[in-house]
Amino acid sequence: MPDDPLIHEDETVESLCGGRLRVIQKKRGYRYTIDSVLLAGFVEPKETDRVLELGAGSAVISLLLAHRHRGLRVTAVELQAGLAEMARRSVSLNGLDGRVTILQGDLRKADAFLEAQAWDAAVFNPPYRKMGTGRVNPGEEKALSRHEIAGSAADFLRAASRALRPGGRACLVYPCSRMVEVLHGMRSLRLEPKRFRMVHAKPGSRGDFVLVEGLKGGGEELSVLPPLFIYGEQGGYSGEMETLLRSIAAPAE
Repeated sequence: MPDDPLIHEDETVESLCGGRLRVIQKKRGYRYTIDSVLLAGFVEPKETDRVLELGAGSAVISLLLAHRHRGLRVTAVELQAGLAEMARRSVSLNGLDGRVTILQGDLRKADAFLEAQAWDAAVFNPPYRKMGTGRVNPGEEKALSRHEIAGSAADFLRAASRALRPGGRACLVYPCSRMVEVLHGMRSLRLEPKRFRMVHAKPGSRGDFVLVEGLKGGGEELSVLPPLFIYGEQGGYSGEMETLLRSIAAPAE
């Protein structure tokens, strides 16, 4: 790769969407995973929506949404200053400075820097592990992204509930093992679960993740979508996963 002032020596660039989108990541440290891509494919924004990403990390979800939906204006909030700065460079690398804004801040104190009831959609991929469970990674970036050190799912939901306008949508991905906890939290904040999809590694395997969309102030009625299998029986991505990746890569008409 030719020298690029936007890319540091300890970083690499991942290509998405057939090379039409590039994301800067650390060679060693926090790196986005497939669950973020799944969430980007699950969100169904309107083309003129204001979208808020909480706990953005590399901002891959924001970048994918802005690539797919050309009318969106996306604001991504990231706690760690280094990741926020790296995400800003990814935004510039893709020519999205006018449409994707990266804010460095603590979502637990979102009332200090985010307008209330101003967003049409909020998306987030919270840390999956409670403190006291599993090994905490010695690297700060990975530790904060995996364990609830600086924010739990409940904190993400509270920030989303405050930020969303009435009728706004909250979309998240979370482990199946903690599904009840997050659904209860959504309902307690009047983010009524409306769309729900289980994600499995392959046919016959137990569920790994759940994708959920809640409607702020919505009434009871949940649409359960067919399960998504990431891999097929013979290895490689399943047909439906390939379809999802193609839909993300192709800008909406």
